[in-house]
Amino acid sequence: MSHYTQQPHSGPQHPYGGPGQYATGNPARNGLGTAALVLGIIGTITGLIPFLFWLGCILGLLALILGLLSRGRAKRHEATNKGSATAGAVLGLVAVIVGVGVGVVTVKAVDDAADEINKVTENTAPKDASPGNKGGAGAKGAGEAAAKKGESLAAGDTSVYDDDVKVTVSAATSFSPGEFAIGHTAGNKAYRVTIVIENGGKKQFDANLVGADARAGKDGVTAEQIFDDKVGSGFTGTILPGKKATVQYAFDAPADAKSLTVEVTPGISYNPSHWELTL
Repeated sequence: MSHYTQQPHSGPQHPYGGPGQYATGNPARNGLGTAALVLGIIGTITGLIPFLFWLGCILGLLALILGLLSRGRAKRHEATNKGSATAGAVLGLVAVIVGVGVGVVTVKAVDDAADEINKVTENTAPKDASPGNKGGAGAKGAGEAAAKKGESLAAGDTSVYDDDVKVTVSAATSFSPGEFAIGHTAGNKAYRVTIVIENGGKKQFDANLVGADARAGKDGVTAEQIFDDKVGSGFTGTILPGKKATVQYAFDAPADAKSLTVEVTPGISYNPSHWELTL
């Protein structure tokens, strides 16, 4: 007896389950490490620049904090740039140290510069002038009473500065301005004074910055400086040690003025000196 056996249908075999799905990890969080590295580099460079050292310290501190946070992420396998984080933290620390160092040097340099300026200002303050020293900027008269600081000098007196620059103003004399003179007003009177500067120091004296002004009368009205072919050119060039320079100035004063106060400033760093002249 024969038996029919049905052969199983061969076809594609399907597994009982689909392909296994593997969970993927979270993306690496490398932002803090990169930021720390960038801030560390910028902070170190900025910290080397005077007057910007404070910015370098701030950037360096941020880089240090971000670098340490990023290293913590790397230990927890949340970031993969542990090297960048470490470099950023180190550079941040370097930036802070450099910034503090440059800051100290900068502050000291500014203080030293201020001290030098103060010394220059003190050295160019006028000494007590010699009222009896008439006729030019010679040596201070031995045994003669010195004028008190802050008081006006008389015609012919000399103001002596600490660097031995000496300024003398003569008495005021009547002056007739030329036809094309500038600064003279009709009805006013013009007066001329002679100013002598002697360089008694050891260095050249720059006379280009010498200034002279005047006020007239008891009310102290401004006496305009007169410019013409004879007066008004002012001091120019340099005065060598031991040499003098003489210049004539003219000022325009009201007709009823009885006095003329002349103010001479040898330079920007010098204190002015005043002469009270009788008209």
